[in-house]
Amino acid sequence: MASRTSPRPPQVRELRLPGLADGDPADLVGSADLESVRYADLTLSRLDLPGARLSGVRLQGVSAAEADLTGARLAEVHLDLVDLPVVRAGRSQWREVQVTGRLGSVEAHEAQLRSVHFIGCKLGFVNLRGAELLDVAFTDCVVEDLDLVQCRARRVGFAGTRVTNLRVQDSELHDLDLRGARLDGVAGLMHLRGSTLSPAQLADLAPAMAAELGIGVGD
Repeated sequence: MASRTSPRPPQVRELRLPGLADGDPADLVGSADLESVRYADLTLSRLDLPGARLSGVRLQGVSAAEADLTGARLAEVHLDLVDLPVVRAGRSQWREVQVTGRLGSVEAHEAQLRSVHFIGCKLGFVNLRGAELLDVAFTDCVVEDLDLVQCRARRVGFAGTRVTNLRVQDSELHDLDLRGARLDGVAGLMHLRGSTLSPAQLADLAPAMAAELGIGVGD
């Protein structure tokens, strides 16, 4: 049997949320239970939703200096053109979520992301240490620092996306497709097993790989 060389792509679908009612901003509180509502063009000092459950919710044009989604559960949620410089989302659960806009520092350690699509996002430091990723796509994004240390990732893709620093030490990777990414630096090159690189990327990373293996290169 011939070996499979092409990674399986992320399975993400376009999110459709018809018939949403206008939500009351007063309901945006910790442990809230929000379903089939939309919030548009809100400017908040903080977006506090720790432990909340969001199902069929659109946050459109919402900006806040800090967002707390610690332990929150998001299902069929559209974060549309949001501006959130600081996001705290440790141990949160994301399922069928679409994100556009700017997210600065994202603390999402030990989170679960399933069928999540980041589109045209500007992302700063993204901490996904110890997280579980299944069917996650980054399309036309800019990511300054992506920390996947001790992460379990399956079917993750980067199309037209620049990643300044990628960290993958002690990660468990399956079908991680990096061919569409511009990688400026990778830490943990020996832990890339289960990922796919383009020939050009491999050539660019060869000196760093040789250095990690203690291999000298010279004429």
